[in-house]
Amino acid sequence: MKFLIINGPNLNLLGLREPDIYGKQDYAALCDLCRQTCEENGIEAELFQSNHEGAIVDAIQQAYGRIDGIVINPAAYTHTSIAILDALKAVAIPAVEVHISDVSKREDFRQISYAGKACQKTYMGLGLEGYRQAILWLKDYLGK
Repeated sequence: MKFLIINGPNLNLLGLREPDIYGKQDYAALCDLCRQTCEENGIEAELFQSNHEGAIVDAIQQAYGRIDGIVINPAAYTHTSIAILDALKAVAIPAVEVHISDVSKREDFRQISYAGKACQKTYMGLGLEGYRQAILWLKDYLGK
């Protein structure tokens, strides 16, 4: 089983960026958590981060035929990118959306998730733990 874990803009600045919202752990800690969770569960992990919408779309398209599941935190593109939604729908790879903060309790413009419309499940407000839960849920979902 192979998962692609995608992180969108500014997630590379975890630990620096608004630590009261996103926590003090850095992006390396997030990557370590994802790799360790996957390794412990017999999943091959491919991690990808970009600040560029088109690069995220390209990564999703390139997953077709070689990736079993996607864990995605589109970050700010969650609320703006129909292109990411369309890419997820096009490849039809089971996907889980993750948000470190609870976007449902934040600004009005964060209340819509385009990417989420193509995902089987969403985890939000759990910090980095949301990634671990998303990986485990996706493994279980694919195993059924």
